[in-house]
Amino acid sequence: VCALGRTSPPLRVAVRCPPAGACFSAHVANVSYAEARSACSQRGGGLAWVSGEPELRLLLGLLAEAVVPTPALFWVGLKRNASACTHEEQPLRGFSWEGVGGGTAPQEVPAVLGRWVQEPRRSCLTARCAGLHLAADPRDGPSWGWKE
Repeated sequence: VCALGRTSPPLRVAVRCPPAGACFSAHVANVSYAEARSACSQRGGGLAWVSGEPELRLLLGLLAEAVVPTPALFWVGLKRNASACTHEEQPLRGFSWEGVGGGTAPQEVPAVLGRWVQEPRRSCLTARCAGLHLAADPRDGPSWGWKE
C-alpha cells in the first residue's frame, strides 16, 4: 500500500515493512487522488488504509522518514461514495477504506482514528475523498488528522 502526498518538492520515496502484512511506501509528488491511486496501482499496490493504531504509527513514522515539509496532505484510500452519507457520529464520518484491486478494507475502526483536521461536508449526493493531513505543532511535534 502507498500514500502519495500533494506537495511540490522533488519526488522522494520511503518504505517500511512490518514483520507481518503489506509494506507501506510514501511517495512525495503533487498529484490528485485519482493520480495517486493509479500510481500506487502501477507499483502493484493500492492507496494505504489504516485499521488501527499500530498501522497509523507505522504510517506516521514512514512520513517522518520521508522528511516531508509540513503542512502536507497525503492521499490514502479514504473515500465516501456518492450513495453514502456523512455520519458525524462515526470515526470516519461515513468514509470507508478502498482496498487493493477495488475491494473494500475492513470498516470497523477504533475511535482513536476519528481525528479530523476539518469536518467533512455533510452530503449524501457526491463522492468525496480524504487524505492524511500533517502539520507541525511547535509544542508537541507533528500532528495529524483526516482532511476531505
